[in-house]
Amino acid sequence: MAALTIAQTEQGWLSNETMQEVATHIGMPPIAVYEVASFYTMYNLKPAGKFKLTICTNLPCQLMGATTCAEHAKKTLGIGFGETTADGMFTLKEGECFGACGDAPVFTVNNHDLRAKITPEKFDELVESLKKA
Repeated sequence: MAALTIAQTEQGWLSNETMQEVATHIGMPPIAVYEVASFYTMYNLKPAGKFKLTICTNLPCQLMGATTCAEHAKKTLGIGFGETTADGMFTLKEGECFGACGDAPVFTVNNHDLRAKITPEKFDELVESLKKA
């Protein structure tokens, strides 16, 4: 996983060629590397926007409003899960548990910045602040 994270940081996403290189470097079958990369939402298997926004859609987050926030995010950005805005700024993904159920619902920004207790209004504020970054 660490090798995939390093490769993605350097390349921006994990192409088949990059995963092949990782597999060769660490001595694993390419299919095993692909299985890991395709299982975890933190890995991008196609180019992503400048800001990848991932919302937790597990039950605790859903019970606290993640479904409403996800629908608002789709409408606001004009894209669905797994898509990138036409300007290349935002990619929207759904993810599995981020280990922050007490702060549900949660979004991550580029896998590292966790945003807690997101509401549609807070999502709009987040998007506007990222546009200025």
